[in-house]
Amino acid sequence: MGLQQFEERLERLVEGTLSKPLRSTLQPIEIGRRLTREMDLHRRVGVRGLIGPNSFTVTLSPADVDRFANFVDALSRELADAAREHARIEGYSFVGPVDVQVYEGTRLRPGRFVVTAEVVEGPEEVPPAELVLPDGRHFSLGDGPVTLGRLQDCDVVLNDPNVSRRHAEFRRTTDGVVVTDLGSTNGTRVNGVPVREQQLASGDEVTVGSTTLVFELS
Repeated sequence: MGLQQFEERLERLVEGTLSKPLRSTLQPIEIGRRLTREMDLHRRVGVRGLIGPNSFTVTLSPADVDRFANFVDALSRELADAAREHARIEGYSFVGPVDVQVYEGTRLRPGRFVVTAEVVEGPEEVPPAELVLPDGRHFSLGDGPVTLGRLQDCDVVLNDPNVSRRHAEFRRTTDGVVVTDLGSTNGTRVNGVPVREQQLASGDEVTVGSTTLVFELS
């Protein structure tokens, strides 16, 4: 289940990066449960089925914001992943990219938090696109180019010795999303076929080194 995976990943994350103990009654999994509940409460009926909220605001107390400060960005990503997984389980579709923002509420006491969920449409001419990494994480593709490789300054960093330092690039064009090999040592393959540059369709598998990612249009 999505929340179980979310909880396991957050436990590992907390152990590795949180310098201050979680003495508050608030735990990250509670935020995940509230977020998925808000998705269920604010879902809509669309022409092709149920539409789930895709824009979320999480407001925490100042004490909890300070406590989570070392991994708040990772928390936002994990919550977005939990939302996507819950949508798959419940059969919800999205009309825009999934986004989770964490804010501080000065009047909230430690352990108290608020989650709001909305359906926010993305630009009609630019369908939301993302890469699904082998560990289940999702990386949204925006308007700018996205580089993938072993270097830490790449947008998507892969710990794969068969991946070049700057291996491939994903970018939007007027026709969709294109992947381009950046002169890598072991090449880039789409659905098993070596490519120099290739326009992607939803569900295409992109292999770099020993790592395979899935391209998805939300």
